[in-house]
Amino acid sequence: MSIPAFGVGTFRLQGQVVIDSVRNALDVGYRAIDTAQIYENEAEVGQAIAESGVAREDLFVTTKIWVPNYAQDKLVPSLKDSLAKLRTDYVDLTLIHWPAPGNGVTVAEFMTALAEAKAQGLTRQIGISNFPIAETRAAIAAVGRDAIATNQIELSPYLQNAALTAFLKEQGIPVTSYMTLAYGKVLKDPVIGLIAGRHDATPAQVALAWALQLGYAVIPSSTQRENLASNLLARDLRLTADDMAAIAALERNGREVSPEGLAAAWD
Repeated sequence: MSIPAFGVGTFRLQGQVVIDSVRNALDVGYRAIDTAQIYENEAEVGQAIAESGVAREDLFVTTKIWVPNYAQDKLVPSLKDSLAKLRTDYVDLTLIHWPAPGNGVTVAEFMTALAEAKAQGLTRQIGISNFPIAETRAAIAAVGRDAIATNQIELSPYLQNAALTAFLKEQGIPVTSYMTLAYGKVLKDPVIGLIAGRHDATPAQVALAWALQLGYAVIPSSTQRENLASNLLARDLRLTADDMAAIAALERNGREVSPEGLAAAWD
């Protein structure tokens, strides 16, 4: 995988809250940070990075282009604005945030513009987010599958996206799982709880370890330093085949995020 397996997310975190979260994450050992234009926190993330003392070359920073900036003449300027807010000359990964099929900009146009951003050195890698199979095929047709570093999609024990993840594996496109804890719902699941008890682990560690063992990258967020540190320990947790089978049985198509007008038809 050409992207880090474990990072910290910043969705829904703003102001001092996101500054503290990123600062604490870097302090306890995270080196990958995920943000987006629509999160409206790139400046605060940039501040936290600048004040952390961690060298830029030791970090992996991801941002995502928001829908109004998809057009050929808008994408690169918008990414330059993001870089200014993040206080960096480049990001490591830039994603198209949603397919937004009704936006009037084709997949070919925005993927070509994203490839141009990479050619200009504004981003080291490019990729997609929330793309089902049809739109992923269109992205591959535009830039080639080897150019797509990841598809960042909602995945949790309650939403396992079997058809899409199988397609991405077939294409050799790495998966990044977001909402892996389903807004905290899986933390209260009795099956997850039993597995956690057997391993002397937390439910969050179990859910994250499940995703990691399936080969997915994860980007959980937290405002609590102790939870940030605890989540990292999922990297050392090895679930048994029985554990993985029990979690696989939790599938319920429990999608948490599907904004009207932005999402394409799900597989």
